[in-house]
Amino acid sequence: MDVGGARHRDGEGAKKGDLTGRNPTDRGKRGVKRHILTDALGVPLAAIITGANVFDGKMLEATLDAAVLRGPRGPRRPQNLCLDKAYDSPGTRRALRRRHIRGHVRRWCEPPLEGAFRGTARRWVVERTNSWHNRFRSLLVRWERIGSHYLGLLHLACAIIAMRTAAGY
Repeated sequence: MDVGGARHRDGEGAKKGDLTGRNPTDRGKRGVKRHILTDALGVPLAAIITGANVFDGKMLEATLDAAVLRGPRGPRRPQNLCLDKAYDSPGTRRALRRRHIRGHVRRWCEPPLEGAFRGTARRWVVERTNSWHNRFRSLLVRWERIGSHYLGLLHLACAIIAMRTAAGY
């Protein structure tokens, strides 16, 4: 007997669907990971999704290729790229060298920066963009089973964020 037919039933929602994977930090629950490329203001330039168990460094080239900026002489590439410790690998450095991009990658052995230091904070820009994405209810918890539908919602959210940033909201 099915009581409350409009409610969440077994096998529906965020637990199943394509482009999901077992999250190693959340008791093996299936989840999705958003790979975001932003400019210096936090405006998303490229976004792709993978399962939660996919290593970040493997998706660097795919994220760079997903950038939609086109110049008069072909695709525009960033000159500098700030990455966190998850991207500290020889493969990442080779990929950046091939594309003539200067990578600012923290090393695994470096201690965290604490207190006063010279320079500007760079990594928080992407974290702020992730926070903006989480304001969209359909992105915070993935209810879409089909990965392309979720990716479409993510791209729509990126367009709205870009429009709001250009308008000065």
